[in-house]
Amino acid sequence: MNRPAPTSITNLPRPVPTVRAALLIGNLFLAIPLIAQDGPRTVTATYVSGDITVDGVMDETAWETAHPTGNFWQFFPVDTVRAAYPTEIRILYNDLTLYVGVRAEVPDDEYVVSTLRRDFSGISNDNVTLMFDTYSDATNAYLFGVTPYGVQRDVLISGGGSDRTGFNTTWDETWHAEARRHPTHYIVEFAIPFSALSYPAGSTRWRFQGYRWDFQTNERSVWSHVPQNQLQTNLAFIGEIVFERPLGAPTTPIAVIPYVNGSTERDYMLSDSKADFAVGGDAKLAAGQGLTLDLTVNPDFSNVEADDFITNLTRFEVIRPEKRQFFIDNSDLFGNFGSPRDDIPFFSRRIGLARDTTGLFVENRVLGGARLSGNLDENWRLGVLNLQTAANRSLQIPSNNNMMVALQRRVFARSNVGAFFINRQAFSDYDYLDPTNEYNRVVGIDYNLASGDNVWTGTFYLHKSFQPDDNTGNYSAQTIIRYNTRRYSFTSDFVYVNEDYQSDLGFVPRRDLFKSGKAVSRTFWPEGGLINNHNLRILALHFWRPSLEYKLTDHQYRATWSAVFADQSMFELEYINYFIFLTRPFDPTRSVGGVPLPGNTGYYFNDLTATYTSDSSDDLYFNVETTAGEFFNGHRVSVNGQVNLNVQPWAVFSLGGAYDRIRLPSPYNDADLWLVSPEFDMTFSKSLFWSTLVQYSTQLENFGVNSRLQWRFAPLSDLFLVYNDSYLSNGFVPRFRSITLKVTYWLSL
Repeated sequence: MNRPAPTSITNLPRPVPTVRAALLIGNLFLAIPLIAQDGPRTVTATYVSGDITVDGVMDETAWETAHPTGNFWQFFPVDTVRAAYPTEIRILYNDLTLYVGVRAEVPDDEYVVSTLRRDFSGISNDNVTLMFDTYSDATNAYLFGVTPYGVQRDVLISGGGSDRTGFNTTWDETWHAEARRHPTHYIVEFAIPFSALSYPAGSTRWRFQGYRWDFQTNERSVWSHVPQNQLQTNLAFIGEIVFERPLGAPTTPIAVIPYVNGSTERDYMLSDSKADFAVGGDAKLAAGQGLTLDLTVNPDFSNVEADDFITNLTRFEVIRPEKRQFFIDNSDLFGNFGSPRDDIPFFSRRIGLARDTTGLFVENRVLGGARLSGNLDENWRLGVLNLQTAANRSLQIPSNNNMMVALQRRVFARSNVGAFFINRQAFSDYDYLDPTNEYNRVVGIDYNLASGDNVWTGTFYLHKSFQPDDNTGNYSAQTIIRYNTRRYSFTSDFVYVNEDYQSDLGFVPRRDLFKSGKAVSRTFWPEGGLINNHNLRILALHFWRPSLEYKLTDHQYRATWSAVFADQSMFELEYINYFIFLTRPFDPTRSVGGVPLPGNTGYYFNDLTATYTSDSSDDLYFNVETTAGEFFNGHRVSVNGQVNLNVQPWAVFSLGGAYDRIRLPSPYNDADLWLVSPEFDMTFSKSLFWSTLVQYSTQLENFGVNSRLQWRFAPLSDLFLVYNDSYLSNGFVPRFRSITLKVTYWLSL
């Protein structure tokens, strides 16, 4: 239904129009006591003088001297009993390397492993995984996992491991693992060089966790007990390694990673062809005990995986993940300030993009730069980044210097305080540069609360931006507090973003807002049956526009019921009631020449969404989501999902798709939006991979092909052959085509 917003809605009690009020609300929670846990579980690491042969056999006598630990707790389907199939861990180390041997019992040899590619998904592969919190801050950790086929993954954990946004699989390091499969068990040996890790000199203890996914028995288990309402990766619940001898100072060898890149491309829209040859590279070197200096010259990201197409029916920009290796180490130091939904003051994907004369984002070449990041000691972390981008006079893009400095201090058990300064500044005077865009600067301070048992978490921040002749106001602030136990969860959130707040290197989807969010949920844990657990959640969001005398412009009321079944499949049913007051015209179909819905009008509408995800360990698994209901002043039906076929362990074939049927009254546009994305990923061995992604989107008017062959011929050294093809989907008119051959080599000095 379409009708103006009634007086009773727009005259709801207005929030106090000051940033100070929001921050005072947050300060009330700073005195919440941090709840201590019982003493952590420990395992002793045995010192050895020689090396261990990593072959998945564990036949050296040194393994017999190691202290075994096992007796894992079950995490799924219940968290109150020991694991049905035992897992045993032994840890050795010498001056250079940490060795871990794992024996995992299984009912038979029907292992579930979907791929031989590095950085496999934990939710579709049997695996044993180790986590090391080397600074014992319960906030950051290194993760190393291995499947029964010896496939490796390495991950950086940030944010305490309490949600999936702190799980960064793009990170790569040099380490080695081998596995051997047997009818009743498999054995994995890890060899992790100390040079791959950062830790305090003289360490005698690290915080440690081991966990395991076993799809043959549909069981997940953990070495140190974790409540099932938390993630297995949550660093609040891990134990400790005790080293027999103190560790020496960490040494990070100098690594030089040069590349050679040859490419040819044709732009059919401009009738332009060119061939290019480029060289450049990165370097990594130690800059103090816990700091790493990353350098890059003429970086090339042609081998980076293509972004997935999406259909966007909202008024706002959609965030995309960072996949470029240069930005990954300690990325949380730079990117975890602010709120992921409302204000990320630094978003590294902005570097390498710029707006052209039409306002569209285009690629902007990075000339080079440096990044210094890591731990100063057990409590302090430092990050400094500086990158220079190239000028493009034809598109009126200036050369910019992009800089960020971040400092973080650990406080209490698992909390931290951080401060930052960001500066984007034109490198020179340009006759086409608007003086008001000469620079953009942002400063801020964040407090991240995490109690010892992770029951209480929250974020409280205050940011301010500066532009030429615009230094008054420009604030962004948030106070959010969460309470999470096995049965109950509560969230209270307030966000303020001034209409003049600006972060050129950040992600700020909407400005001029005051947001209030409240959520409550109840989780039920039935004993036995088809359902492992189910949850009922109520969420209320309100958005006001401060510049419009705090007029209510949006609300969302959500009621959600979700269930996790005993086979780890999931179902969710969600009802949403929307109110959207359009302050300006908007065409949700984004049709060329379409008639937009009028501004200064309020819209009430409702929809219902059902989602099902099947057991991902099956050879054939899928997820599907359907939405039906009203949409502004019309109606919408949407269906999207993906079907996956595993040919274990060699290949994964998937077919993703989405269909949105939008019907609006005349004279506004109807739309039938299609998105189809078949993909196959073939792994010929643990070092040779071929993936192809085909994407067709009617909203983007694009048909694209990205095919990538990767040969890892040495540790972290690759040859890439990448083919890209793009067509206008209307008539399949060619737009752009390229082929790239790139070689990178990791040279340790």
